[in-house]
Amino acid sequence: MAIRKSSLTSSYTVGTTAARPAAPAEGTQYFNTTIGGLQIYLNGAWVTHQKPTDIVAPSSVTATNQGTERAFNNGQASISFTPSELGGLATNYVVTSSPGGYTNNGTTSPIVVTGLQSNTSYTYTVAASNSYSSAASAASAAVTATTVPQAPTISATGGDAIATISITPGGTGGSAVTQYSITSSPATTTQTTANTTYTFTGLTNGTAYTFTATATNADGISAASAASNSVTPSFGITIQMLVVAGGGGGGSAGGGAGGGGGAGGVLYREYISPFSTPVTVTVGGGGSGYGYFGTTSEGNKGVNSTVNLNSITFTTFGGGAGLHRTSNQSLCNGGSGSGRGGSGETLPQTTQTAQGGTAYGNNGGDYNSSTGGSGGGGGSGAVGGNPSGMAGGGSNWGGDGGSGTNAFSTWLSATSHSNSTHIAGGGGAGADGTGNTAGTGGAGGGATGGTRSSNTGGSAGANTGSGGGGGGGYQNASSGSGGSGAVWIRYSSSSGAATGVSGASSYTAGGYRYYKFYANGNLTLPSI
Repeated sequence: MAIRKSSLTSSYTVGTTAARPAAPAEGTQYFNTTIGGLQIYLNGAWVTHQKPTDIVAPSSVTATNQGTERAFNNGQASISFTPSELGGLATNYVVTSSPGGYTNNGTTSPIVVTGLQSNTSYTYTVAASNSYSSAASAASAAVTATTVPQAPTISATGGDAIATISITPGGTGGSAVTQYSITSSPATTTQTTANTTYTFTGLTNGTAYTFTATATNADGISAASAASNSVTPSFGITIQMLVVAGGGGGGSAGGGAGGGGGAGGVLYREYISPFSTPVTVTVGGGGSGYGYFGTTSEGNKGVNSTVNLNSITFTTFGGGAGLHRTSNQSLCNGGSGSGRGGSGETLPQTTQTAQGGTAYGNNGGDYNSSTGGSGGGGGSGAVGGNPSGMAGGGSNWGGDGGSGTNAFSTWLSATSHSNSTHIAGGGGAGADGTGNTAGTGGAGGGATGGTRSSNTGGSAGANTGSGGGGGGGYQNASSGSGGSGAVWIRYSSSSGAATGVSGASSYTAGGYRYYKFYANGNLTLPSI
């Protein structure tokens, strides 16, 4: 119970709350007429001298985040409060967080709570105690605990005197990450970036490196990441590509003979590629042959083949289709063999041979209006043949297809393909007449044309890029389809196997590792 004024001696100061000494000494006693009780100044606050069981919780609880240089998930807050002037004298105060139930105690305000989870919002209550405990105070306003960021994780990919660093951020610590600092081992420099992908420069080709990274926010710098995978920068990997497009279909007959299909294009390229480079391959199909006369009036050229590498597309073009014969059309020429993207380009052989005279390859042979014979398709190595013979019951030959090239012997061994000669023109059909003779396909898979007695033109072999034969006979003569294309990629066998391979078979020969595509597919070049 409160001490009454009648029991005080004249040595006690007496007055209202407003009149209390501004800077009292520890232990100063004052009879407060406002509350009608004796107060003692203890531990920086006035307390009313009442029995211990009357202890009262503090008021004005305020939390302040203290995140600077705090480790991730070890946040800290300072909790200030105003001790109650009523009730029994408190000898201890306990602060408790919500959520989490993190606690700390002390005899005066403020009290610091540690171990808080980063980027988490907390409120706090305070209870007073002596030999008895008060109820908990009203909760403080919510405050978010912040710390330095969590350490990131990183990976690296080598290049020419560089490494590409990929950073996976950890927790922010409750404050936005402003930069990452990356350090190499062995050391070159510490380089900084605000991005999660960074090109680390200044490395020495042939030296193995690992990397660590830290993250920085307003509260400080994170712990270092675990070391990345090891990479060895190098100039790159030299690859060679041989790209063959699909051959064109032959022309159909109708009162005459159809021309042979042209060969698909062929492209050879050597390219130095960065490491871990994805490659996408599209293998062009052969153009389908014409139906018999009256069913179809348009032909089908071969389909382009492509290799996409580092956002560069290397394309070789499909062979031209042979022309067909209609009652109003006197020309049944062979289709042109398609080019490799420019004249004067060479194939990978000991004696460099120019491929094609123009950007669109060798021409097909001409229709012979006197004999009715059809021209052969252009091949990669020669133009299509012209028909010969006499009209009116003589020998009315179709033109032979242009020859392919056998410049691929180092690429197309017995382990990769049964025939090292590819991309030939299809033969033209023989004219409508007795004793007619179809043109033969060019060496390298070109199909033979049809005749009146055997009027369907032959189809070219798969994955040769050769042209289909023209259809022969007086009518209802279908032509042959062109052969599909193929793609080969090779590089030094010392560079290791590619990954993510689909649509290809592989083999090694002559110090090279080969990947042969007869269908669309992908691979990723090795990191070395």
